[in-house]
Amino acid sequence: MAYQDMGDLQSQVDEIEALSSIYGDEWCVIDEASRIFCIKISDSSDHPKWTACLQTILPPDYPSRAPPLYQINAGWLRGPERMELSNSLEEIYLENAGESILYLWVEKIREFLVEKSQSSDLVEESELRKTMVTEEEDVADEGDLLDYSVLKNTEQAHLFVDQLGDEELPEIKHGEPITERRSTFQSHLALVVSPKQVCETPQSSAITSHLAVASTG
Repeated sequence: MAYQDMGDLQSQVDEIEALSSIYGDEWCVIDEASRIFCIKISDSSDHPKWTACLQTILPPDYPSRAPPLYQINAGWLRGPERMELSNSLEEIYLENAGESILYLWVEKIREFLVEKSQSSDLVEESELRKTMVTEEEDVADEGDLLDYSVLKNTEQAHLFVDQLGDEELPEIKHGEPITERRSTFQSHLALVVSPKQVCETPQSSAITSHLAVASTG
């Protein structure tokens, strides 16, 4: 029995030395006598987005007969995500019972953080694309807007023409005919207020024709 305890102790010493060598400053000894350790784990060494701290207590009969006691410290880790990660660590222990498993636990947590980071990046990219599409649609809609000022001006022009159609024709006053030599002249007078009245005056073409004859005579 004593030999078994010494075997577990030696396994723990070897494992702690290996982890300290692999993870450097990320590995922390809280209480060596009580076999309490912790390690900070992140999704990236350069620009970490998600981090967690794994704190472990190694019982005297670890790894031969008991698993490490552990606690994952991460403010964002709650509910289903915490349960999922805990189940993953317990599965690793069951698959490797009697062996040192801290390294496997650390890398499993790191894998979990990387997957979460990639998932959140995809969500952010999707939201960004939606925002860009919405902005492009808004710009396109603005380009399709009609210039109502032009329509208003056109409408006013039509109204002006319609109003002219309702105008009364001016009264034409005729002067006394004057005969000189072989030509006869007669004056015609009408008060007009628009070009359309000139065109629609019944005798306007005749007046113009008479003036032309008079000028050539």
